[in-house]
Formats: sequence, structure tokens, C-alpha cells
Amino acid sequence: MLFVDPSKIPSTIEKVAPFESRHITHAFFDIDGTCSLIREWVPVMALVTGFTAKYGLQDTNSPSEIAQIISTHNPDEFPEGFKFAIESAGLSALTQMEWALRCAAANDKIQLPKLDKKLNKEIIQAIENGEELFEDKNEAKSLRDMLAEKSSLLFKAYEILLLSMCRNRNLALAKENPTKFLVPGIIEFMTFLRDCGVKSYFVTGAVVEPDGTGTMFEEIDALGLAPSPDGLAQKLIGSTWNEKIPKDKIMEKLAAQEGIDGKSLLVIGDGRSEVSAGVKLGALVISRLNQTDLRQKEIHKKLNTNIIIDHYNMKELLTFMSNEN
Repeated sequence: MLFVDPSKIPSTIEKVAPFESRHITHAFFDIDGTCSLIREWVPVMALVTGFTAKYGLQDTNSPSEIAQIISTHNPDEFPEGFKFAIESAGLSALTQMEWALRCAAANDKIQLPKLDKKLNKEIIQAIENGEELFEDKNEAKSLRDMLAEKSSLLFKAYEILLLSMCRNRNLALAKENPTKFLVPGIIEFMTFLRDCGVKSYFVTGAVVEPDGTGTMFEEIDALGLAPSPDGLAQKLIGSTWNEKIPKDKIMEKLAAQEGIDGKSLLVIGDGRSEVSAGVKLGALVISRLNQTDLRQKEIHKKLNTNIIIDHYNMKELLTFMSNEN
């Protein structure tokens, strides 16, 4: 069993919110940026949300046509898109698309039925602060339905662009050399957790098909991280094309289904959603952020993450994590 002693954390690791010593039985891992480096998604998200916020959404039901139009622009044209992409890491992609559509409506670039402009601006701000569900707001059903439909359409266009701009190329390279696209030390760390009897799960904002497949499965499979009963992770749980399910809800549901005590849970991620959810569950939360991710560090500290690391340095981790089996 994994035992964690905060009094032994070395000074080389950045400590944020204090926590008590505990035994860990389960771990929830985000994938992008936490384990895998295949998806260079920030420029793509900046391009899609920035373009939509500034120019609106084309009058077509074809994701490929939307992707083609957006692809004629450059991510650097949309600094606000970059800012939002960085600060919204971990939110549902459907929420990110909704933000862009609501910004377009605020800029009079698209028409949404029965839109309350004041409330729309409040929801834009709420999304920027990490909120995702707004069913309690007094908005017309026709407006909510259109936002859901257009968000799904834009999400599919985003995925097309993500695959073509970086993911497909990197996936092919990862199949030849997985190490290049793994966060340093992740295999060793997950192996250590498994040897301690910890059951790990992948929780992602990417779409996971009902049979467990999808583009994200292809990526973790290429990296040697495909889930299995005897693997480094037990399951892959993700999102859908049409139903907005915030990561905190996914994690809360998974914890309930598996009978996981929050105090015995380790949550590791680089997005605000998994960190916030982990804190709410009472888990030990580790943020995996690059040293240059200054804005992300600021956000994670405000969310009361426990520890910030830039990679999985086993020498450091083993100073305060031990196998009591």
C-alpha cells in the first residue's frame, strides 16, 4: 500500500496547500500534458475559439467545412484565444466551444435566439473562472439547444484541425519513439503505483467512444499506457461529442462507482478542472506543470493544489512516497 508522508517532501518540490499523511489506494490521471505530449492542443484551441469569437460560426452543418475556413487563419492572430486556451485547460471542450460562441454573440457575429446580453456576459465570465454548467440560469430552451448543437459542431471541427495540425504527425512519431512523447518519468511512476497496489484511471476531456476506443485511446496505446486489468491503468473515462460532462462530475461519479474514499485518492493533472475536483474530493492533488507555466501555476495555487512538479523525478518522489506492502 502506498503511504505518503508530507513531512518528508524535499525542498526541491514546490509545496502549496498542506495535507496530512495518508495511504493511497487509487489514482486519477489526466492525460494531455500530464502523461502524454502528443497533442499540442493550445494553438489549435486558440485558433478555433479565437476565430469563432471574432468572426462567428459559418452557416453550415459540416465540421470539415468549418475546419477548412478556420484553417486559413493563424493562431497568432488571436491572443485572446491563447489566453483562454491556457486558462481553460481541463474544462470540457464543449464548454470551451460554448465560450467562443457566446463571445461571438456578444460581438454581434452570430445570432442566438432570445439572448439576454447581460446574462451572456456573466456566463462568459463564469466560464473564464472555471464554471461549466448553467442550467439554473434563466435562459430560453431554444437558446440552450442551439448552443449545444453549435458547440458540438465546433468541437468536431476543432478535432479535425487538431488531428491535421499536430496529432496525426506526432502519433506516427510516437509509434516509432514513445519516449519522446511521454512526460519524463511517467512510466516509472505509474509502475511504482501499480507495485504499491494503487489502481489508476485515466480521466480525459477527449471523446471516448462507448466501446472504449477513440483518438485518445490510440495515443495512450502508442505510448504503452493502454488500460487493462493488469496494466498501468484500469480504465479510460472521457467525454462525448454532444453531452457536456465536466471533469469534476466524471471524477465524482467514478469515485462513487469504485467506492473510493477521497482521502485515499491521488489526483494528478495540469488542468484546472481535475485540480479543483481533486481538492473537492479531499484527494492528494499533484499539478504537473512546466516551470515556464507561470499563469497555470497561479491558477493551480489559487485552487489549493498540494504539490507542483514539472516531471516525475522518482528520486524526489520516493523521499515521501513509500510502499508499505
